[in-house]
Amino acid sequence: MDKILVVDDDRELGELLTEYLGGEGFQVSLSYDGKNGALEAAAGKHDLVVLDVMLPGQSGFEALKEIRRTSSIPVIMLTAKGDEVDRVLGLEMGADDYLPKPFSPRELLARVRAVMRRRNGPSDPERLTVDDLEMFVRSRQVMLDGITVDLTSMEFRLLEVLLRSAGQVVSRDDLFRKVLERSAAPFDRSLDMHVSNLRKKLGPHEDGTDRIRTVRGEGYLYTLPVS
Repeated sequence: MDKILVVDDDRELGELLTEYLGGEGFQVSLSYDGKNGALEAAAGKHDLVVLDVMLPGQSGFEALKEIRRTSSIPVIMLTAKGDEVDRVLGLEMGADDYLPKPFSPRELLARVRAVMRRRNGPSDPERLTVDDLEMFVRSRQVMLDGITVDLTSMEFRLLEVLLRSAGQVVSRDDLFRKVLERSAAPFDRSLDMHVSNLRKKLGPHEDGTDRIRTVRGEGYLYTLPVS
């Protein structure tokens, strides 16, 4: 589980982010001033820092400067100031992204995931990505356009098999063997039921085309979006 440190003196906002990001699979810690926040951020116990600019005692810019002396941990800056000078200053000092207040927790979540993706690189074997769909195999999470999709264990395994062969037909025999762990039997519609449920939960691609296409007499295909 990725650990996020939120450094902000707004305790109500901290509680909101703890609840929201916690529900998305992150472990959130809070710090309420810049000096202690910088020390905690540089201690190597977190994976990302959300750092407010307007902090008591030591500003977010000063805290960022302290962090960057010893740590390359990803930092997303928050501020009520929206002018270009502050944005440029934060980025030049080593922030990875910048989000002006007020913001929606969903937007912050999307930025956190984007920064984490850049940091982890594209070759993480435990993360499968096709267009707006992401699967985190290790944490058993599926995200569609940044929103968590709740899947049953069988649906998760089915989607994983299809995503690993996205753009290619996976035969019914292979799906029965890898997902249901048995051979296909005549008139057995259990696989088709799981596919149907998965289709309902994921919906079509943004352009309206089917994500999962039936190839009659062969199997199923997770389609690639038309570019």
